[in-house]
Amino acid sequence: MPRNPERRFVILDRDGTIIEEREYLSDPDEVTLIPGVGAGLRDFQKMGLGLVVITNQSGVGRGFFDQLQLDRVHERLRKLLERESIHLDGIYVCPHKPEDDCVCRKPKLGLFEKAAKDLGFSLNSSIVIGDKASDMEMGRTAGATTFLVRTGYGSETAVGGRVAADYLVDNLPASVKIIRSLLIKTECTQ
Repeated sequence: MPRNPERRFVILDRDGTIIEEREYLSDPDEVTLIPGVGAGLRDFQKMGLGLVVITNQSGVGRGFFDQLQLDRVHERLRKLLERESIHLDGIYVCPHKPEDDCVCRKPKLGLFEKAAKDLGFSLNSSIVIGDKASDMEMGRTAGATTFLVRTGYGSETAVGGRVAADYLVDNLPASVKIIRSLLIKTECTQ
């Protein structure tokens, strides 16, 4: 049974969604928030939403960088977000290569289910925001509401409407008004 039955969570992709896309990011000094993300995440927190990052980081499995370097990147991310008065409830990482066929690599639900169990929320009441087809597929499989952002790889992902998402938005801050409206509708029907 969920510990926070009334609390909903936003499940965020990392690269291209909340921070600038960098191929195999391993240098903490290269972590840069996408403009407007801080304000958007603060708005989510004000709405009472929890914030979780789920990210595929095959650079670890490929040997491009190690877990310590990845931890430093996430430490830098947390510090940048703290400066914006934002608290992440968790960062969940798949370090495996795509060919490893693990259960934690998006679009599979392994990390999403782990976060839900750890934090006590339901998958289908969640909101998934990302820039790749794997983010949208994970969210759709879980029954979550999905937002494809045009930042990062999002513009390429959106071309031709090949990816099923509930909403297509320019960036994370553009999702705030829609999510606020969805939460109000949910409250009115309860």
